[in-house]
Amino acid sequence: MPTPVFISIEGARKVLAEIGINLTARQIKRAADPDAYGKRKLPFFVDPIDKRLKIDRRVLLAIYNQCQADAQSNAKVSRPVPQNELAPRP
Repeated sequence: MPTPVFISIEGARKVLAEIGINLTARQIKRAADPDAYGKRKLPFFVDPIDKRLKIDRRVLLAIYNQCQADAQSNAKVSRPVPQNELAPRP
């Protein structure tokens, strides 16, 4: 099992930007902050040494990959639409 690589909130924002998900600092902070029930949208944890929020890089990427796989499996696509059908007709 590979060694986990823990990243900060800003590091998480940069990792997501590498895969095309550009979030503002405020958006990623909201995902890291607990809601009224104490649950976070993403599994950040407080580092016991420096008291900052951290997340495992692979876990973060796995969450986004799983969301993409779920979206593909739940899509109702009957057939692919050829590009020429998308062009406006005269």
